[in-house]
Amino acid sequence: MTATETDSVQIRAQNRSAKYLGDWTTARRFDVRASRGLLVLDLLLPRIEPGEIKIMFDIDHAAVKLLVPKDASVDHADLRRVGGGRVKDWTGSSSSGGRRIKLVGEMRDSEVRVHRGGVAILSLLGSRRQRAHVCKAYRNGRLGQVV
Repeated sequence: MTATETDSVQIRAQNRSAKYLGDWTTARRFDVRASRGLLVLDLLLPRIEPGEIKIMFDIDHAAVKLLVPKDASVDHADLRRVGGGRVKDWTGSSSSGGRRIKLVGEMRDSEVRVHRGGVAILSLLGSRRQRAHVCKAYRNGRLGQVV
């Protein structure tokens, strides 16, 4: 799946699990709709052009895991929460020069989990194919220092 800067990638996960891992997109805009499912979005390995990434959520009773660089800034102030919805970003550490990821839209009884740096890489090491993507990105200098 690829898109230009002005296009938005449509992502759907209705009553299922979906994983978008590795070098799967170049887009910076995402329209995510999920209901009673699990969605994993890798924003660490894709070759996304510099600039803000915007994710528009419409999720209901769903869990979304975002894999992001360790210095990314995740802004979820404009994300409307209905019911027990929350964003879990345990480290929450970012630097001023890191990628900005803006979360907007609505989540109903849902959860967004942010995994950064090394924790995000560990999430990708579960399959042989994804390990190859991680190794290639590391060799090409796209991951930098991850610890």
